[in-house]
Amino acid sequence: MVDEQWQEMFAAARRAMAGAYAPYSDFHVGACVRGESGRLYSGPNVENAAYPQGWCAECSAIAAMISAGEKRITAVLVVGAPSDGAGGYNDDGHALCTPCGGCRQKIREFAAPETPIHVCGPEGLRRSFTLDELLPLAFGPDNLIQIGE
Repeated sequence: MVDEQWQEMFAAARRAMAGAYAPYSDFHVGACVRGESGRLYSGPNVENAAYPQGWCAECSAIAAMISAGEKRITAVLVVGAPSDGAGGYNDDGHALCTPCGGCRQKIREFAAPETPIHVCGPEGLRRSFTLDELLPLAFGPDNLIQIGE
């Protein structure tokens, strides 16, 4: 799925990654979500000295989407790697930077089980999953009984 839309998402996530605030782990992450309108929303990870008060890049991107008035995610792209200390990234054989469990659940709130999640390193795409592959049998909005139904 390395097409023009993917390239736009990757570029947005890379820009967000460059703005990450990660003085404690030195692990920089950027995420981009595509809303139902086709618009892209990105965000970086932001660490805090009082662990676990920071937030993940996926959370930042979702918050940007919600702030813009959208409520549905149609695709997610995450890129992450440790800093090399010189403005670049040391990405020698690192494991996949998949969304954490909390972010998988946050994505589930606004995405369908078949929503693609693209996991990247600074060099590009490493692997794609569906949300259902990363969070099988997820609890979501449809599990709740709606008042008035």
